[in-house]
Formats: sequence, structure tokens, C-alpha cells
Amino acid sequence: MPAFAYQALDSSGKTQRGVLQGDTARGVRATLRERGLNPLAVDEVDERRGSRGAFARRGLTGTQLALLTRQLSTLVRAGLPIDEALGALAEQDDNERQRALTVALRARVMEGASLAQAMGGFPDSFPEIFRASVAAGEQSGHLDTVLAKLADYAEARDELRQKVLGALAYPILLTLVAIAVVAGLLTWVVPQIVGVFQGMQQALPLATRMLIAISDVLRDWGVLILVGIVAALVAARLALRNDTRRLRWHALQLRLPLVGRLVRAANTTRAARTLALLAGAAVPLLDALAIAAQVVPNLPMREALRRAAVRVREGSGFARALGETGQFPPVALRLVASGEKSGELPRMLEEAAAQQQRDLDRWLTLLTTALGPAVILLVGGMVLFIVLAILLPVFNINQMVR
Repeated sequence: MPAFAYQALDSSGKTQRGVLQGDTARGVRATLRERGLNPLAVDEVDERRGSRGAFARRGLTGTQLALLTRQLSTLVRAGLPIDEALGALAEQDDNERQRALTVALRARVMEGASLAQAMGGFPDSFPEIFRASVAAGEQSGHLDTVLAKLADYAEARDELRQKVLGALAYPILLTLVAIAVVAGLLTWVVPQIVGVFQGMQQALPLATRMLIAISDVLRDWGVLILVGIVAALVAARLALRNDTRRLRWHALQLRLPLVGRLVRAANTTRAARTLALLAGAAVPLLDALAIAAQVVPNLPMREALRRAAVRVREGSGFARALGETGQFPPVALRLVASGEKSGELPRMLEEAAAQQQRDLDRWLTLLTTALGPAVILLVGGMVLFIVLAILLPVFNINQMVR
């Protein structure tokens, strides 16, 4: 019995939202009318059908996915059947969209589908790695363990994303504030002060003339310059939709001195953690490599995983196949080779992910520590130039008076 998300008006005219199970949308409308509600919209909760309802086409956030998986793992480990565990989660969930998703999953399970098949109806919420791991866990009888590992994976991935964003937030904010302050000085403050010197019958210092020229350009063309910058960013974003251009851009990122190391570490962490999870869930290595390639955003490294899968299919060792691509750090390759020889590949893949995570954290800390003072020094230099450009004519006047 499918689940339907509804919007309806109660007797007082307030909008009510929720989820009901029913055979058809018409049946759900009839149920709502029996409850004294006037239905406004009733849509089946199904991402694949592209429903236009309030809960459709928006997947769970990383934090929501991690929380849902952790709660489901706890309930399954406690011995609850899947349908009862999903029902318990739906009852206690305050988020309407997440509750709708949980009810829809429960409805599919009660119809006879496995949990992995039920998740397949919501690809925007449950990535391929979740569906493949859950399917392997259901087949092996260790679903609770697999769900716990998936929760760890989702939490680690969300933590990595937050660390990267957090490390870059302060320098970016500081840069934007600095640009705004300098632009304000050059556009409004400087013209009023420097305008006094333009009527003087003497040559102005070079720095003052440069400051006046920059100020005039910003006042006369500032809006057009801003529009041009925005247009250039939009054009660049549109251009990167082309696979060939995006491949070149991603390859350039890997060649840059510091950025390349950060990008390589972040993508290696994702790939290694994904492979560790799938290998631990008894997913075949070739399937695991195909799924891991999907979660790696950098195109050259994604292609490297696909080439490695081809070499493994031809009979090559896993670590050797990865090494031949030339895209992965040597330390990670040594850990993978060690795990392959000892028969503890999942554990060593997790260790490789942890090692790359530590390397990424170290470089992000260094980057954050260096960028803050660098921006401050740059802004200080600009302000010093403005002050000197204003004071130099004053010094010249003093000398003439003497």
C-alpha cells in the first residue's frame, strides 16, 4: 500500500500536512474528508515518478541521512522487524519530509519488498552505496551491523564536508568584508578627501593620481564591473557542465601545488571509506569499485577507479591496479597492498581513509591559519596605500608653506 503526502484545510481554515497510506490518491482524499479535512493536494511519495508534491524530488541532507540510519540500526539491533522499526521512526519524527519518506519505506516493506528495494524508490535520499550495502546485509543476515557502518560512513562524510566548509568560511568571509571595506573607501570616502587636492595648482604625487584613477573607475564603472564578475562566474559554471571542460578543470586542480594535495586527499578519503564499507558488507570488489567511482567528484580520479576495475577484472591485484593509475597517494596504496596480502582489506582501507583524513585536516588547518593573516596583511597594505596617497599632497603643502 503506497504512501501519500497530503495538504488539507481543517474546519478552522488552517493548513494541515501529513502522510497517509492508501490504495489510491482518491481513497486518501476520501479518508481525509471522513476526518473533517478538505484535501488540497495528495501526491504519492516516490522520487522516481517525479511527483510535484511538497515532499518530492528533494533528498535527505547528510545529517538527516546519518541520523535516520543510526536510529534504524539501533532499532534493528534491538530485534524489531524492519516494518515496526520504520513505523516507530515515523511516529517520533517531527520533520514532515523525513516522516513522509519513512512512511513510504514502511509501506513498500509491508508490500513485500526488501529494505534495499524500498530504498531504490528514493535514489535522491539513498545513494547507490546505501542500497548495495543494505542488500548485502540482508542477504548475509547482518543488517544491523551494516546499518551501523552506514551510519558511521554518513556521519564521517558529513563531518568531512563540514570541516572543508568550516575551514574556508572564515577566509572567504574575511575576504568579502575586506573587499567591501576597500570598495567603500575608494567609492565614497576617498573622492571627498582627494577632491580638495585636484584644484591645487601643482602636480600630485603618483600614488595620489593612481588612487584618483582607481576611485573614478569604481564610481563610473563599479556596477558594470560587478555585473561582469557575476556574468563571468555564471558563464564558468555553465561551461563546466561540459564533461571535457570539467575534466580539464579537475585535472588542473590536481596539478596545483596545495590545492592538488587537498583535492587528492579528500577524494581518496571518500573512495577508501566507501570501498571499506562495501568490502566489509561482502559486496564484490568490482561492484564496490563501480559504486566508489560514483561518489568521487574529481573526474580524473573517478576515471582512475574505473580503469582499476578493468585491470582487476583482467586478473591484476587491487593495489597494483590502483597504483598504475598514478592518481592515489603512495601511503594509501601501501596500506591497501598490506590489507590485500593479509586478508584484512576492509580494515586497511578504513585505515587509509583515516590517514588521508588526518592529512587533509592538517593541511586545512595550515591553510586556515595562513589565509587569515595573509588577507589581513593584504587589506592593511591597501589601506596604507590609500592613507599615503592622501597624506602625500598634505606633506607637499606643508613644505611649500615653510
